Amino acid sequence: MTSSPPPAKAEASPGLSLGRIAGIPVVLAWSWFVITAFIVLVFGPRVANAFPGIGAGAYSVALGYALLLAASVLLHELAHALTARAFGWPTTRIVLNLWGGHTQFASFNASPGRSLLVALAGPAANFVLAALGWGILQAMTPGSVAYLLTTILIWANLLVAVFNVLPGLPLDGGRLVESAVWKATGSQEKGTVAAGWGGRILVVLLLVVVVGLPLLQGRWPDLTVIIIAVVMGAFLWMGATAAIENARMRLRLPAISAGRLQQRALGLPAGTTVLAARRLLRENPGAAVVLTGATGVPEAVVDEAALLAVPEEAAGTTAVNAAARRLATGAYVPEWAEGQELVQFLARLEGNEYAVLDRQGAVTGLLHQRTVVQAITGKGTPGT
Repeated sequence: MTSSPPPAKAEASPGLSLGRIAGIPVVLAWSWFVITAFIVLVFGPRVANAFPGIGAGAYSVALGYALLLAASVLLHELAHALTARAFGWPTTRIVLNLWGGHTQFASFNASPGRSLLVALAGPAANFVLAALGWGILQAMTPGSVAYLLTTILIWANLLVAVFNVLPGLPLDGGRLVESAVWKATGSQEKGTVAAGWGGRILVVLLLVVVVGLPLLQGRWPDLTVIIIAVVMGAFLWMGATAAIENARMRLRLPAISAGRLQQRALGLPAGTTVLAARRLLRENPGAAVVLTGATGVPEAVVDEAALLAVPEEAAGTTAVNAAARRLATGAYVPEWAEGQELVQFLARLEGNEYAVLDRQGAVTGLLHQRTVVQAITGKGTPGT
């Protein structure tokens, strides 16, 4: 599977570094050991039944199968990464995990056609591996352990390839839906939403087949198959949902701007008295007051509660700085900053409040981090 660049910095996945292949970091996630243990425990007894007398060696054969499967997944992900490299897309890393693996890319400029080629390169690699395995199988002696492993490897690669081309995210085939809608609408985000819903539909169909088909045939569904289907369905549903939410967030970005989301604010020179600040607030209800330094750079925000707590007899002689909270260094943004530019700009700043300046450098507003987050996520009503 491929992984598009997230809007924010991705968290590092814990795991064992396997070094680099073609300059691309490869990480073995700790969850990979879980699926490997499952394969060994389930597949081992079957090998023992197929080859009486092999004893504990059956589990070594099962481990060999798990390693061959991991190698197949690695080649699948390398196909993604190397195809992406041909288009100039930087690859962050390849991760092998519980569900097989995924390839993470840094920011890049994509097109419907290139996105589709990168996505389908992985399943294509598995089809090629299956074909090579079939060719090797013709020269092997049936009934041997090597013959069994090769046969299973062929079917595993076919399964991985076919499963990944199903039309829904987070599977590679979801990029086919995404690219088609993207090409038709001109919006990658709309394509991602459509492909995400495709992934959700696949989950529903998976559960219907696993539960409904046996019932129609007059038998109870196999509990083990149901458990595997539910776990796999949960993984697919979460991946599809994450893709949909991420796309919807990107669709909201163009409407986000510092000027639209700001709380109205007035600039006031630092050192002004509390009495003058109170008067300014009375004349401008609902506005914030931002203190500026000698060069006009925003330095602090007046805390209205602290301002009102100053005794009346001291209001005329106390500097308003005593009733203000300092802004982080450089915590100011131009009022025309919008969309991804605004988000990236704020990501580089500290604090959760930012003064908003017009083209002349005058304070026009105060931007709250929570307001931007609400606007991006669509959760809650943007406000101060």
